[in-house]
Amino acid sequence: MNWAQIASRWRVRLGYPLAIVVLWLARPTPPSIVCGALIGAIGLLVRAYAAGYLHKQQVLATSGPYAYTRNPLYLGSAILAAGAAVAMRSWLSAVILAVYFAVLYSVVMKREEQELRSQHAAAFEEYARIVPLFVPRLTPVIPPSTTPGAFSFAQYRKNREYRAAIGFLLFLGLLWEIWRLRLS
Repeated sequence: MNWAQIASRWRVRLGYPLAIVVLWLARPTPPSIVCGALIGAIGLLVRAYAAGYLHKQQVLATSGPYAYTRNPLYLGSAILAAGAAVAMRSWLSAVILAVYFAVLYSVVMKREEQELRSQHAAAFEEYARIVPLFVPRLTPVIPPSTTPGAFSFAQYRKNREYRAAIGFLLFLGLLWEIWRLRLS
């Protein structure tokens, strides 16, 4: 098993011990939690929007948010991580999250690109040529050789994206408790 496979398989599991460390370092306040929650909500919306278009291992998603960036789920995760960092009000936690995200997700995106390239060949090459890997375009572009998709709430549920929202709410609840415990 190579580093890319390990990163893909373990990125969520590695997040649990990481969460313990960053929560230990957290110095939240009610305003930081509210600001972080608002930023995180944007990340959750981006992820939800992307999940409603994504048919894993079946269709090359190129419409909706995928017409702006090839990795809108990970873009949403980055925004969510930024919200978490703001909510925690800890520079060290923010740096740890940024390094974790940058290292692990850059490897994961490259690995997923290889899979898409082998699965969708020329269609993926055309898509990759005109849509950026991570930082979104200002205007959407859909390659002419693909069929535009539409958002599906059923697909959102099938991709179990609601779990990200539940996890973020639990995270915010933990931060609130950390703040309360530090008051006493």
